[in-house]
Amino acid sequence: MCGRIFVRTSLEELIGNFPFAVKGGDIDGLGNRFPRWNGAPSQDYPIIVRDIVREPDTSGPIFAAARWGLMTSWAKPGGRPLVNVRCETVASNGMFRAAYRSRRCLVPINGFFEWKDIFGTGKNKQPYAIAMKDGSAFALAGIWETWKDENGVSIRNFAILTCEPNEMMAAIHDRMPVILHREDYERWLSPEPDPSDLMKPFPAELMTMWKIGRGVGSPKNDGPEILDEVEDDPEPTLI
Repeated sequence: MCGRIFVRTSLEELIGNFPFAVKGGDIDGLGNRFPRWNGAPSQDYPIIVRDIVREPDTSGPIFAAARWGLMTSWAKPGGRPLVNVRCETVASNGMFRAAYRSRRCLVPINGFFEWKDIFGTGKNKQPYAIAMKDGSAFALAGIWETWKDENGVSIRNFAILTCEPNEMMAAIHDRMPVILHREDYERWLSPEPDPSDLMKPFPAELMTMWKIGRGVGSPKNDGPEILDEVEDDPEPTLI
């Protein structure tokens, strides 16, 4: 799964890593929220979507603001947003099928977090940070929807797709987010209805991971020290 992410840079720097997409007008309000060292669901993030949300004088992929946690257009207020969607069922499940066919998105980040269940009890877990070995920004595969709250306000929202783990990730978890190669970004955003071959484990040799402290367990801890590498924790995080 993927339930936490991090962005090391300002919003403008993050956008600069994806020059094929233009900046939408609703993205400016996110500027003072980055860097975000311990990003969690229910927060707003920049995503890249196809030009069906095109603004005047723009064309092609566009950055747009969206809330992490998928709510379908017919979902009732009070429902639980979906943080992740399994790639194996996204094309067949009626809840996600339409979004997968026509509302795919990229979620630009610098890395994500995962917890290893040390003793197999579900209670004692060691957190890890995961990123590209060269430190570059990259994009996760997502789907998005527009949902109206009880006041009729439209909220763009998204979920991150997950797949089987690569060799590195398998050492700590049985799932990982779908990471896309740069050459596949535009295809993922294209009108192609089912680019299923893109939803696969990213090469482990291009990635790195390291143990971090238990402070990542709370989104209130949102400083660069979250990413500091630690030795084995004698008192693993209780989740």
